Amino acid sequence: MPVRTYFLFLIAALIVIPQVQFAQSKATYVGVQTCGMCHKSAKQGEQLKVWQQSAHSKAYKTLQTKEADEISQKLYKKNAVDAKECLSCHVTGAGLDKSMFGSKFKIEDGVQCEACHGPGSEYKSMKIMKDKAAAVKAGLVLYKDEKDIEKFCVTCHNEKSPTFKKFDFKTMWAKIKHPVPKG
Repeated sequence: MPVRTYFLFLIAALIVIPQVQFAQSKATYVGVQTCGMCHKSAKQGEQLKVWQQSAHSKAYKTLQTKEADEISQKLYKKNAVDAKECLSCHVTGAGLDKSMFGSKFKIEDGVQCEACHGPGSEYKSMKIMKDKAAAVKAGLVLYKDEKDIEKFCVTCHNEKSPTFKKFDFKTMWAKIKHPVPKG
């Protein structure tokens, strides 16, 4: 194959392949209530309860306060619930097209399961979730260790927030961790 033809083929592949992969990715956000249907029992580690008792479940509500609006008006000239800078860390899927959300998804539920574990429509079924490899292949995001978890957490828990206070990962992780019990 002549170099010119090879080069043109390579350019075409680099343009087409990502579009095909994107088109195949049809995962949508299903919402915490869908996840919680299976992740509420003691056998599953009462993960729904852990989330419900966390600040993550109230993250959107904090944007509805007078204090949040005062800060947001000063910085962004809009109320906190309308500021993309605030929404980016206080809700799951901020800024995404409405087609990315299932009918049970509610923005008011704040920072939900899928904020950390990826949109769940393709891995939510019991059959897929029982096979960890299949769930990951279907889009479930898992972390190899606590360093990876911390790395993700600090994408929001950092100095960019106008109300940031020191983030002690070990203390905060102890409050929100939600493993499935062994056995």
